Amino acid sequence: MAETGPDQATFAPDEMMTVTAARGLRNGQVCFVGIGLPSEAANLARLSHAPDVVLIYESGTIGTRPEILPLSIGDGELAEMADLVVSVPEVFSYWLQGGRIDVGFLSAAQIDRYGNLNSTVIGSYDHPDVRLPGAGGAPEIASSAGEVIVMLRQNSRSFVESVDFVTSVGFGRDGEGRIGNVGAGPSVVITDLGVLRPDAVSHELTLVAIHPGVSVDDAVTATGWDLLVSDPLDVTEPPTSAELATLRDLQARTREAHARREASAIDH
Repeated sequence: MAETGPDQATFAPDEMMTVTAARGLRNGQVCFVGIGLPSEAANLARLSHAPDVVLIYESGTIGTRPEILPLSIGDGELAEMADLVVSVPEVFSYWLQGGRIDVGFLSAAQIDRYGNLNSTVIGSYDHPDVRLPGAGGAPEIASSAGEVIVMLRQNSRSFVESVDFVTSVGFGRDGEGRIGNVGAGPSVVITDLGVLRPDAVSHELTLVAIHPGVSVDDAVTATGWDLLVSDPLDVTEPPTSAELATLRDLQARTREAHARREASAIDH
């Protein structure tokens, strides 16, 4: 936790991460959203500084404005609150591959120094230690979205020297670049410790900002490679009271709604 100024409040690392990621979305952008942390950040942006952001989920919901955070891309809340619902092939062929997505919001189990993401397996593909949920639409988003914002909690298990499997390409195994991929790739990686951006030449992720209360050593220790650190290094603006209030209200509504659904399912 960290203390902020008199017009702000105490916040948790995950709240700092979510608020920072939400600030990365601009009003009017078309955003392809992943479930989990990316969904939370994208909807926080919509409920605060970017009311006209267009949120698209893989299930085909266009311009959705959910009152609560969805449990999955198939959550009925997304369809009920959408401007329109189209087929999954149309989402990918017309919207994503057609170049109509400004930014993709992704997370993963692993990321490496060149922004490659793994959500497939931990260990070898044929004999994995852990079988992960899988790719979903992430590879296509990583390939075709105008830019990609990655959200991931930073520790040595998730920030690895080389991902066990490249589910979604960043800048290639050796930082060779984006050959064959339409979009610009990951423009920023936002964690619970700070902010990383790819170097313009080497494409290697570089720590450009730390969150309040976090040290450079914290970030270096939580990274499975020799982390590059920008000089000068910025400190992220802490969340405002308004940002925290909006985020916490969204989370509370979500918990209450899901608890009601669970109770209703048990009763029946």
